Amino acid sequence: MHAAGGRVAVHCQTAEGSRNAVLAGADSLEHGMHLDPALLHLMARQGTVYVPTLGSFAGSAEVWRGRERSAKRSAWLEGWAGMVADVRAAHEAGVTVLAGTDTFPCGTVAAEPRHLLDAGLPAEEAVGAASWVARSWLGLPGLTEGAPAGLVAYDRDPVAHPEVLEHPARIVLRGRVVR
Repeated sequence: MHAAGGRVAVHCQTAEGSRNAVLAGADSLEHGMHLDPALLHLMARQGTVYVPTLGSFAGSAEVWRGRERSAKRSAWLEGWAGMVADVRAAHEAGVTVLAGTDTFPCGTVAAEPRHLLDAGLPAEEAVGAASWVARSWLGLPGLTEGAPAGLVAYDRDPVAHPEVLEHPARIVLRGRVVR
C-alpha cells in the first residue's frame, strides 16, 4: 500500500487489534479501544496518528452503562474509558490526534473537537485535529495560492469558543460560497 502512495488506517476495538496495528506500522489507528499506553511512544516515533472517534462512541457509552452487568459490558466500558484517557496520553507522548466520525451512529467533524477537549486535548490541538492538522496529514494544502479554496469562517475564534464549530458563519467550497 505504501509503495503505491496509499495510507493504511486500521480500525480496532480490541487490545490485540490495536497492538497489531501499531506494531505493523499502520498510518492511523482508528478507535484504538484497549490500546496499551506503552505503545504510544512507538506510535509517535513511526508517525502513527490516533483517531479515537469519541463522538461516535459517546452515545453508545450511555447505552452500555444502562445494560445489565456482563463481561461484554465491562469490556466495552473499559475500552471506552481507555480511549478517552488515551487522547491526552497520546498528545503528551507526541502522537498526532485527529478527529474522526465513522462508527454508527456517526458523530460530526464539527462536534469531535469538543469530545477531544473533554478528553484533555488542548484547545488549539482539538480544533486543529478537525482542520489544519488533518489537512496537513492528508497531504492537502493549507491556505496557499493555487490551492483549492475551501474554508469555514466563524463569528468567534473556534479555539477560544469551540462551540461555534457547529455553527459556521461562512462556508466556501472549491471557491464557491455555500453558506
